[in-house]
Amino acid sequence: MIRRAFAIQLSSVVALIILAAAMVVPALSASAAPQKLVYQVQHPTYGKIGTLTNAIEKNGDQTTVTSDGSFRVSILGIVLYRQEFSRIEHWIGDRLMAFHGVTTVNGRATEVNGSAEGDRFVVSSPSGNATAPATVRIANPWSADALKGDTMLVPDRGTVDKVVVNRAEMTTVAINGKMVRAQRYEIDRPTGEKRYEVWLDEQGTPVMFNVTNRGAPVTFTLMS
Repeated sequence: MIRRAFAIQLSSVVALIILAAAMVVPALSASAAPQKLVYQVQHPTYGKIGTLTNAIEKNGDQTTVTSDGSFRVSILGIVLYRQEFSRIEHWIGDRLMAFHGVTTVNGRATEVNGSAEGDRFVVSSPSGNATAPATVRIANPWSADALKGDTMLVPDRGTVDKVVVNRAEMTTVAINGKMVRAQRYEIDRPTGEKRYEVWLDEQGTPVMFNVTNRGAPVTFTLMS
């Protein structure tokens, strides 16, 4: 009798363990392995000046993008310009829910924060507050979704810009010594001033992009 009662109790415990495991497995499978995109940064005059890393972690419809960058311009060992930054984006679906970034230029740090509030996105920075529509994107092309919309948050300054995204030609670009087919996009101001160019490969991965700064395109090329 005791053995029978013990067997029933043991089978109940096993059943509970199996049930708990069944509940945990879907939760684990919903969280995809983090994707890390590392870019080499090239200046047209000063050559290789640093790297940018975007780490993308998805869990169901939630996405967290962590960005870290370090740029340095030097001549004959003398540093003329230095920038480091660390930023975090939190998304639910295709909506930006929160942003935090600290950019340090030549030792001077600027902090930018933003959060979704109702049907808008509110940004705070040392220069004041700015309001963007709920469809705002960040000037950080970590996926094809970053090219949707007509409003862009500039993460190092906290400004909000109106932009026009144009799909250009299908072309090939050199990535890690290989020629890769990629779709080119242009992101301009409404006045026609060029701001960014982005190349997405056939899987939708941003393999290269340019940022036009004072007329000089700084190029970010995927290394890994």
